[in-house]
Amino acid sequence: MQLTDILKRDKLVAIVRGITKEQARTIGEGLTRGGVRLMEVTMNTEGALDMISDWRSRYDGTAYVGAGTVLDVDMAKEAVSAGAQFLISPNTDLAVIEYALERGIDIWPGAMTPTEIVAAYSAGAEIIKLFPMASLGLAYLKELQGPLSHIPLLATGGVTLDNLEDYFAAGAAAVGLGSALIPKDALLTQNVETVAERAQAFVDRLKQV
Repeated sequence: MQLTDILKRDKLVAIVRGITKEQARTIGEGLTRGGVRLMEVTMNTEGALDMISDWRSRYDGTAYVGAGTVLDVDMAKEAVSAGAQFLISPNTDLAVIEYALERGIDIWPGAMTPTEIVAAYSAGAEIIKLFPMASLGLAYLKELQGPLSHIPLLATGGVTLDNLEDYFAAGAAAVGLGSALIPKDALLTQNVETVAERAQAFVDRLKQV
């Protein structure tokens, strides 16, 4: 699907969780200025649906907006109705995958074990979110490449500007970034430029991996 191809090419999706409506404006503006094209608001963020709708209207044509932490079909329906262009889950729910594929929505489900990874891929997901990477570690990601190198993995958790190359050396097809991409102080001061500079640093570094 189109957005999966963009994810594989850009190698980055921004993950936003637990923010206010005002902070969402700062983040959206900063990320898009910095060149990030895939932005996700998690569904357990208060006002997530409004944020998704707002980002779609503001950045349509510049960036793609998705919903994260989509745990069931009802949440998927709400997210799509709000304008989500892709869905991300921390888990593998075959019903959510089926719902997304039937509607032409890119779906990147979460998985941890080889069994979950293969199940999600076999169900039609084109890239699988490996989570929680911060706990699993790079050695786990690298070990998966032996039997499962044909399945693209979106490594999510623990990624920083300093260890970014290590994730790709271990076999990641793309990374999911949250706190490392969006400095807390920039949120508190609503500093768009700081967010844009950090985003640009990741985008530039990813062009080299």
